Amino acid sequence: MKIIKSLLTILLLIGSGVVILTIANDYMPSSSFFEREEVPPPNSLHSTVREAKDTLIARSAQKGIEVVITDGHRTEQEQNELYERGRSKEGQVVTNVAGGESYHNYGLAIDFALKLDNGDVVWDMERDDNANGKADWMEVVSIAKDLGFQWGGDWTSFKDYPHLQMNFGLSIRELKYGERPDTGEYAAE
Repeated sequence: MKIIKSLLTILLLIGSGVVILTIANDYMPSSSFFEREEVPPPNSLHSTVREAKDTLIARSAQKGIEVVITDGHRTEQEQNELYERGRSKEGQVVTNVAGGESYHNYGLAIDFALKLDNGDVVWDMERDDNANGKADWMEVVSIAKDLGFQWGGDWTSFKDYPHLQMNFGLSIRELKYGERPDTGEYAAE
C-alpha cells in the first residue's frame, strides 16, 4: 500500500510539473523550456470575415442603412500608430492594444461607421435614419452578430463600439504562434 501511495505521489508531482512548465511556456516564451516562435501575421482579411463583411453591408442596405467599413486588416505598424494616439501622439485613445495584439492584425476584425445621405460618415449610435423606431447602429450590430461577429460594445472594459471580430475560438497568443482558423483562407482583396 505504501508503494502505491508513493507511486501516485510521484506521478502527481510529475504531472504537476508538466502543467506548470506548459503554463509558464505561454507566459514566458523567451525563457521557456518549450521554445515557441511567433509567426508573421497574414496580410489580408480572412475569407470568412470578408464574406460576412460583404453580407453585413448588403443586409444593412436592405434596411435602408449604408454601412462604411472604416478599417479591416491592419499591419502591426498601423496598429502601433493607432495605439500611440492619446499616448505619445496627439489625439484620443482609440485602442488599448499595440501591434500584434489586435484581431485586426490577423485579418479577423473590421470597424464600421454609418454613411449619411449627404456623404458624411458618422459613429452615431442613436440615429434612426430609416425611421423604423430602432437605432441604425444597433440594427447593424444585430445583423453582425447574426453573421457570427462579436461586438466590441459588449466588452466589459474598453468598449469599442465600431469593432466587429471573429476569433474562431483562437486567442491572440495562439494566432501569434501561427494557429489559424480551420475554415476559409487568406487571399489578397
